Amino acid sequence: MGLETALPSDSVLTTSLQRVVNWARRSSVWPMPFATACCGIELMATACSRFDLARFGAEVMRFSPRQADLMIVAGRVSVKTLPVLQRIYEQMAEPKWVISMGACASTGGVFDTYAVVQGVDQFIPVDVYVPGCPPRPEMLIEGIMAIQRIIDEEGIPRDPSGHRRPLNIALNPNYEPRAQPLPVTIGAT
Repeated sequence: MGLETALPSDSVLTTSLQRVVNWARRSSVWPMPFATACCGIELMATACSRFDLARFGAEVMRFSPRQADLMIVAGRVSVKTLPVLQRIYEQMAEPKWVISMGACASTGGVFDTYAVVQGVDQFIPVDVYVPGCPPRPEMLIEGIMAIQRIIDEEGIPRDPSGHRRPLNIALNPNYEPRAQPLPVTIGAT
């Protein structure tokens, strides 16, 4: 049915242990959603049958930081919830990854106030920035695939003390907005 039928019964298959570990790690990324606003709805949409995040091995949303290795910060983060976000990040097992989803998580968005954090990258290391307000589910899937490519290539950058540095990957939008269905006229009869 699969590989076992293509190989003779007494054959040996060789590879490096690191490649097998990276393949297993890439194929089982377990996201931890930290959704606080409208981006959370788009995050939920990625798990539906239309977008099917399960194809990429990331369908198991974990709500315990000790079981997750990918944090998806979706929506605005207030100053009051920032310590919670930092504690959840610290409790995640290494290697851990962070996606900043949407304009609010990346830059504060339209909420340029003292109560909203103007980018979570000031407080936790962000690996992939997914643009949009809110970003489409395809963009989030593209962000997860970018992290999977880095995991597969063993491209985990580390500083001299051995801690992992953030990747700082900014995605470009992969869609073109449609034109308005009717022309907009003001004051015309």
